[in-house]
Parts: sequence; structure tokens; C-alpha cells
Amino acid sequence: MENNPMIYEYLVIAGYFLLIIGIGFTFKNMASKSTSDYFRGGGRMLWWMVGSTAFMMQFSAWTFTGAAGKAFTDGFAVCLVFIANTFSYFCGWAYFAHRFRQTRVDTPTEAIKGRFGPQNELFFSWALIIFTLINAGVWLNALGVFASAVFTADISTTIIITGLTVLFVSVLSGAWGVVASDFMQTLVVAVISVACAIVALVKVGGPVALVTNFPSDFIVGPNMNYSLLLVGTFVFFLAKQLITIMNLHDSFRFLNAKDSINARKAALLAMTLMGVGSIIWFIPPWASAILYPDAASAYPELGNKAADAIYLVFTRNTMPLGTVGLMLAGLFAASMSSMDSALNKNTGIMIRSVYQPFLAKRARQIDDKKLLRLSMLLSFISGILVIGIALFFKSLKELSLFDLMMSLSAMIQVPLLIPLILGIFIKKTPRWAPWITVLFGLFLSWLMKYHLTAQVFACWIGLEPFTAREATDMNLILTLGVHVFVTAGFFCATSLFYNESRDANKLETDNFFKNLETPVVADDQQDEFDRQQRNKLGIMVICMSAGILLMALIPNPLWGRMVFVICALVISTIGFLLKRSAKTRIASHPS
Repeated sequence: MENNPMIYEYLVIAGYFLLIIGIGFTFKNMASKSTSDYFRGGGRMLWWMVGSTAFMMQFSAWTFTGAAGKAFTDGFAVCLVFIANTFSYFCGWAYFAHRFRQTRVDTPTEAIKGRFGPQNELFFSWALIIFTLINAGVWLNALGVFASAVFTADISTTIIITGLTVLFVSVLSGAWGVVASDFMQTLVVAVISVACAIVALVKVGGPVALVTNFPSDFIVGPNMNYSLLLVGTFVFFLAKQLITIMNLHDSFRFLNAKDSINARKAALLAMTLMGVGSIIWFIPPWASAILYPDAASAYPELGNKAADAIYLVFTRNTMPLGTVGLMLAGLFAASMSSMDSALNKNTGIMIRSVYQPFLAKRARQIDDKKLLRLSMLLSFISGILVIGIALFFKSLKELSLFDLMMSLSAMIQVPLLIPLILGIFIKKTPRWAPWITVLFGLFLSWLMKYHLTAQVFACWIGLEPFTAREATDMNLILTLGVHVFVTAGFFCATSLFYNESRDANKLETDNFFKNLETPVVADDQQDEFDRQQRNKLGIMVICMSAGILLMALIPNPLWGRMVFVICALVISTIGFLLKRSAKTRIASHPS
């Protein structure tokens, strides 16, 4: 094996895939009782599971690829997106998370139906399904880019194999398997990130040296004549991330929680993980800009995405043997968590908001077991579509993953979700308001993309032409600014046309807002679900720690072996605590 060190990386990845498959089988029985169990775990999950899945949904492979590439070239600026995520989860803890749980639905589009009526439920169901599939394709493509560089493997093959593995977990065990794997993946990501960050700081000479020796201005970055643009970008990122994380569609993260209190705790956990990670994740790319300034040229076959492989360059040159495999396992983890959540959510939307209402017109009773089987089939079909979309995106080498992600989000996602956050606060809107607002917002996105560009804006106010980086940032600011003020203002203005006597959905809307303010309390059966969660995950975490401990046998320097030993000890401690708490008598909750 010493003649072929890459065999260790392959073994690590193979072990990780076996772990993920094991999770699918372990939680299969908990998702096989009803569609509610399959879609959201019956609303019986503990806060640390829900918080992990909320965190991982904002942490795809794009973080280790597109965002890391941006950190390598531009310094601190990339953190603005993740600090905005932290702010959004703070708002979730303060206001949104428990209210989302209190909608008392199984899928997010059922909440949309309660607030806006069945017509808007159908409109948003199709719109959100299509957008989610595209987004999942971007995540899977990001993984393909990285994996192909690691093992000089074909991107298409990587995308297909990974996509099929995600399909297995999502189809077999539904929300329970999805969220359980998210918790495990959070541990993997934490281990990789902290280990790489510590080694990076040691190699570069500490935090002060990292900042002072960065090739360009660490805060502002290169090609930035108007540093005030960073302030504008940050302000609008706060608004954008709040809109795209705390809305009725993305409420599905908190629908899994066992009660209102656990939903709030989940948001607090996601906020903490995101806040700490906002800095830790990018220390290796920042250090690489000093240690390996020509790193991007190592993979010219990736085109303009070459910088997106910076984590690979760092781990291959700096970390002990086996870390590349562990890191790639982390990337699989991040992509899988985003994808399987998307597949599970889309399946719930298709069943509850598209298929079931249609079937209800033709049958008085719908067999839940039949719907459960159909859910598995739809999850499989969705996964195949995601693989196809990712294969399409692999050809777009001229566009960086960071720019692709930001463009999709600013132009399509924000106008789509504005009615789904403002509708929580504005009660009186005509039933046409949400979908008309979305169409109006998409028109504004088109206008900003092709006509009112950053360079046109610069001419209007008499500035010198923007650099390529400034133009990208300015386009984001202009697009987001238009949506925050004009699109959102348009939705608010529709309340002027509200006529209560013509509101056919008034009773449902009133019930929606009543539920929104009524706490959810776990029932007497919750104790057994709590015990199962702790016990099953405790076993899986201990198995994972044993696998990482075995990595200490890989021929590395002593410090490299100790990295794996310490990581295994930390993870095994968490596993034993979970197992121990499963044996402890859990006090019953009042009904």
C-alpha cells in the first residue's frame, strides 16, 4: 500500500459510504409507518438533530469549493455570506423557528395553502420543486468538480455514483435517515474543518501572520477600487439570507422538531455552528494564498473553476495522508445533506400539494401506505432529475461556482420567497398577490441582468467603469436592492386591494395565524422516540469514531497520527454520551 498512497484515500471514502448506507437501514423502520414520519419524522425530532440539518442545508460542497475559491482570491469578503446566515438563524431563534413548527403541517406548501389558499399552494409547489432541483444540481456539480480533481476521475461518473448514494438514503429512510445523516455529517465537517484550520495556522505562523501576509488587502481583497461596495454587499446579504432561510418554504427544517422549544434550540445550534464556522472554514484557503499562491494553476482543466479546488491543494501539501479522503468524505457529506433534504422535501410537496388534492376528487379515502410507496418512487425520480441537471452544469467551466450560486439565488430565489416571508407579517392580501409578486420580481431580475447593469449604473452616477469583481458585486447589490425595496414594496402595496368579503380563504388564514401563536407541546409517546434517537445515533457515532481511529494506522508522521486519534476521541465521547442518555429515564412531557 505504501507504493500507492491513494489507496488510503479510497478506503476512507468507501468506509464513509458504508456508514451512510448503514444510517439508511438503521432508521428505515422509523420512517415506514406513515407519510408524516417519512416527510418530517412525525415532528418528533430532538433539537440537536434538527439544528444539525438546518446548519447542513446551508453548508453544501459549494462551501468547500466555490466559497473556498472566493476566499483564496478575495480574502475575508466571502465570510459576509456566512455571517449573514448566522444573523438569519439568530432571527430564527428570536422569532421564526417556533412559529414555523406551530404551523402544524407536514410539508411547507401545506403552510402556504393555509396562508394564501390552494391556488397559491399549487403555484409555489411547482415553482419551488423546479428551483430546488436546479439548486441540488449545482450542489452535486460542485462535488463532481472537486472529486474529479482529487482522483482524476470523470466528473460524470462521480456525479452519478454520488447521486445514486443520496437516492438510497432519501428513498429508504425518509426524513429520519436524512436528518440522522445530517447530524453525522456535521461531526465529519467539524472534524475536518477544525483540524485543517489548526494546521493551517501553524504552517502560516499564526492569525496575525495570516492577515498581514495575505497577498492583497485581507479585508477588501484585490481589484476593488470602491471598498464601500463591501458594506453595501454585506447589508444586502443580511436581507437576502434572511429571506432565503426564514420563509414558509424553508420552514421544513423546523417542522421536524418535537415541540416549539426544541425548534428554537435548533435555530440556536445552527446559529452557533454557522457563526464559528464562518471563520474556521476559510482559514486553509487564506493560508494557501500565502503558502501556495500558484495553487489555482495546478488544475487548468477546471477552467475558471480552478481556484475552487484550493482545499485539495492545501490538504495534499500540508495535511497527513488520509485527510484528502476524509475531506472528500466531508464534501460528500455536505452535498448529500443538501440533496437528500431537497429530495425529501420535494417528495412531500408533490404528494401533499399536487398528487393528493388531485386524487381526493376521485376517492374518499386515500391509503397512507400507498402514498408512502408513491413517495419513495417520486423521491427516486427526483434524484434522477438532479443527476441530469448536475451533468448539464458540468459543462459551464467559464462560470465560477460562487458566481453561479449567487446569481441563481439573487435572480430567482429571492423574488420567489419574498411573499413567503412577508406573508407571515402582512395578513390582508388578495389571493393573486403572491404569484403576481413573483412574476413581477422575475421581470425585475431580467431587467437588472440585461439592461440596468453595474456598468450602466456607473455611467449614470459618473463613476469610472467597474472592475470585473466590482461589477459582480454591484450587480448583486442592485438586484437585491430592487427586490428588497421594489418587489417587497409591491407585495405590501397589494394589501390596498384586499376585500375581506371576497376572501374565500379567510377562515383558513385566521386559523393559520392562530396556530402560528399557539405553542406545540410534545405528547406522552415522545419519550420512546427520544430514546431511539439517542440510542441509534449513539451507535452510529461510535462506529464512525472507530473508523477514524483506524486512520491512525496510516503511515504518517506522529503528529499526523495524533490528529486522527484526537478526532476519534472527541467523536467517540459524543457517541458514548448519546448512548448513556438513551439509558437514562426521560421525564414525561405534559400532553
